[in-house]
Amino acid sequence: MKPALVFDWNGTIIDDADALLQTTNIILGRLGRAAIDMQTFRDRFDVPLSVFYRNLGMSDSEIETVDSDSSAIFHDTYEPLADKAPLRNGARCILETARQQEISSIIVSNHIVDPLRTQLRRHGIDDCVAEVLAFESRATQFKSMSKGERLRRYMQAYNLNPGSTFIIGDMPVETDIARDLGLISIAITGGCVSESRLQAAQPDYLIEDHHTLLTILQDRGLFETS
Repeated sequence: MKPALVFDWNGTIIDDADALLQTTNIILGRLGRAAIDMQTFRDRFDVPLSVFYRNLGMSDSEIETVDSDSSAIFHDTYEPLADKAPLRNGARCILETARQQEISSIIVSNHIVDPLRTQLRRHGIDDCVAEVLAFESRATQFKSMSKGERLRRYMQAYNLNPGSTFIIGDMPVETDIARDLGLISIAITGGCVSESRLQAAQPDYLIEDHHTLLTILQDRGLFETS
């Protein structure tokens, strides 16, 4: 059975927390609400986005307005900002090293497949990713199969070994998926969720960047050391 690296996308590979905060504040401004800071964003961010909006105190009618037309307000604001977002520190290195050592890298995300693949091409890392598991369209976002179920089916189809599969993400949900599927969980700070929330989820490892991840994978024997 094959080992693999499973990465979340937003806040994990791409450094888009600022883009998401800006998007949130534009939406809040349109509703006549005050802007929030990054700490508040990280303390309250959640998915589906309707949960996040409720955490911010939005009414049901406000949430319905934002969610209407397949969340066009969110996507039309976020995507141009994401086009300027860099990769997280060390992300390119870890993906390229995995490719060189023939370790599969998979992205499992609550984002949408086509814009995510566009970002992979923009950063020149599309050839480092074996598969993108995400929502098919805006219309199906958060309405079809969950991240955990997508990953479970993929692992069964490709005979991936849970004991040597690492899932890396910036939200507690990745740690939850790891527990459900028997994976090794690595939570990365500096993304969309506060460090205290990540610690409370009790991942196997808590890291600040992908350079630390490289060391962990070498220590676990997944990557050869030079």
